Parts: sequence; C-alpha cells; structure tokens
Amino acid sequence: MSAADVRDAARRENFPVASRLLPRGYRRDLMAVYGFARYVDDAGDEADPAERPALLDAVEADLGRLYAGGVPRLPAVRALTPLVARRAVPSAPFLHLVEANRRDQVVRRYDTFAQLLGYCELSANPVGRIVLHVFGLATPERARLSDLVCSALQVIEHCQDVAEDHARGRVYLPADDLRRFGAGEADLAAAHASPRLRRVIALQARRAATLLDEGTPLLETLRGFARAAVAGYVAGGRAQLVALERRRHDVLGGAPRARRHAVLREWARVLKEVDGDGSRRDP
Repeated sequence: MSAADVRDAARRENFPVASRLLPRGYRRDLMAVYGFARYVDDAGDEADPAERPALLDAVEADLGRLYAGGVPRLPAVRALTPLVARRAVPSAPFLHLVEANRRDQVVRRYDTFAQLLGYCELSANPVGRIVLHVFGLATPERARLSDLVCSALQVIEHCQDVAEDHARGRVYLPADDLRRFGAGEADLAAAHASPRLRRVIALQARRAATLLDEGTPLLETLRGFARAAVAGYVAGGRAQLVALERRRHDVLGGAPRARRHAVLREWARVLKEVDGDGSRRDP
C-alpha cells in the first residue's frame, strides 16, 4: 500500500486519523501507525488466503528486526522506526495487531459479546495504547480508558461492515444475540436488514455507546494536542452512532457513514464537554 493509498484509506475512517490541526511530527507518527495497521489488516483480509499466514509471519519477523536495532524490510514496518526510537513504544501492541489478523484466519464467529471484546483487545485496543505513547502519555489508567474507547470504535465498525464481513465468511455479531432476536444466515445475506437483524445491530450500538461514554473521561487526563486528537476519535464514534440510528440500523443497504461536517460538529461538542484545561486528573 503506497503512502497515497494510506492517506485515502485514512480519509474513509470514521474518525480523523491524523488531523491537520496537529504538528507535523505527531501527524507523521500517527500515519505510520495507521499505515502499519492497514498493511496488517490487508495481509489478513485481502491477500490470497493461502499466503496470509506467511505474510503475517513476515510482519512479525520484521518487527523483531526493528526492535533488535536492525533495518526492517517492509515499508510499513520501516516507517515505524522513528516513532519506536523517539517514543519507546513497546513491541506488544504491534504484535497484538498481527495476532488479531491471525485469529481472523481461524475464528469466524463469536458466541458472546464478551468474546468479541476479547478480540477487540487484540484488534483495536493496541492502537489506542500506541497513540498514548505517541503523545508520551501512556499510564495504566489512561490505557484502561483508551481500551474502552477503542473497543467501542471497533464494535461500531463491526456494525457498519456486517455485509462486507459476511461476504468474507465472518460474523462479528454475537451468536447469542442473533439467536435471541431470531436472526439467521438469511438475514445476514439479505439486501436490506430485517427487523430482527436491526434489533441485533441496535443492541451492539447501545453497548458501543456505553463503552464510549465510560472511556470519554480519558479526555480529562489529557491536554493540548493529545486531547484534541483523542476527542476526534470519540467524536467520530458518536457521529457514526447517530448515522446508524438515522438509517434505523439497516447496515446491509450500504454501510452508513457519518459525514465530515457531522464529525466536526461532534468534535467541537466533545471538546466543549471536557471540563477545565485537562489537568483535573493525571493518572
């Protein structure tokens, strides 16, 4: 994936990946993290299924090379070199993203919401932890709150992408919720979401909203550019939840996406909600 492809993909995300409001150094680091995550996801989703394990092995080997002080071979890993050197980001979050894509090759369904959150610990939460390192603000309490925000964003994305995921043979809606509302494979493969499936999506959206609310106090512990960046992620999640509700949770007739102006409006609202100058709490 070229740098232009990474930028185009970033524009399609629910939240501002690396806002132009941020200094160039932060933007560069955040885009490097995003580019790595996209490369790993593409290796696990878009490559020939027979080649995916070897591609993911190559990423893990290149991370080992990077953390051993060598020169990575893959551009997506090599781009992390300045960030790892300056910010002392541990290798674990990057390795967890690789492991999430390995899991995608063998796990196609999740029985419970708790199991889905366990997947988010590998697929989404590591990104938030890396972002905290980018801003030099990683602490255990901030990481806990960041995990809530990131899990919420992942659940929202799973709601949006039901049709795309199902076409790949994956379902990220808990099986017990599908059974509870009487939704089956036919509902997932339909052109539009049935009332049964809409109720399943609405339940996941409510759960995501709760996670997002529980994680938003993270903003009170941040200041300056870090607060602005993370507020953008929270705002993107909130705006997307509104978009889902406006479509009455019909995610099969085209994935609902919040418009840019809606995200910007929510971003301003989130920042306004934060009390004081960000120094009220400092975990």
